[in-house]
Amino acid sequence: MRASTKVSAIALSGLFSLAAGGASAQQVSDAQIASIVVTANQVDIDAGKMAVAQSSNPEVKKFGQLMITDHTGVNKSASDLVTKLGVTPAENPTSQSLKTGGDQNLSQLKGLKGAAFDKAYVDHEVAYHQQVLDALDKTLIPNAQNAELKALLVKTRPAFVAHLDHAKSLQASLGSAGAAH
Repeated sequence: MRASTKVSAIALSGLFSLAAGGASAQQVSDAQIASIVVTANQVDIDAGKMAVAQSSNPEVKKFGQLMITDHTGVNKSASDLVTKLGVTPAENPTSQSLKTGGDQNLSQLKGLKGAAFDKAYVDHEVAYHQQVLDALDKTLIPNAQNAELKALLVKTRPAFVAHLDHAKSLQASLGSAGAAH
């Protein structure tokens, strides 16, 4: 449990500050939102790639591949939209925190094997998707000025809900499997 808490702490701190309204006080711009969206998706793609490569659990591998596929699709949609709108994603403290946290998560996961890896990866996915949803609901969607950007955020939200539910289900099954040993 300690490892998964450590794994999640940095990556989630940027999203948590957003969800708590920290970024809304300075009005997050569309360019900053674009950067946050792309970075948040890339963090999950990178972790998914590691899960596919390192996990020996078929369900964890399948979930990792789903994260790669779905988040790559969201990033393509976001990139296409910002290109169409002529918006350049602007790095900001939240996107930088997400990147740093994602790198630290990968570093932490690299040192784990077997059930410890699976648990840390899935625990992080549960916490990460919950924080992304909170940030979407409390900051990103309300602050998006461009109607098409806001529509993209609203359109992709159900996928994050589905990912969270899937990760929680996987987390429960890993907990049961771990308890049986």
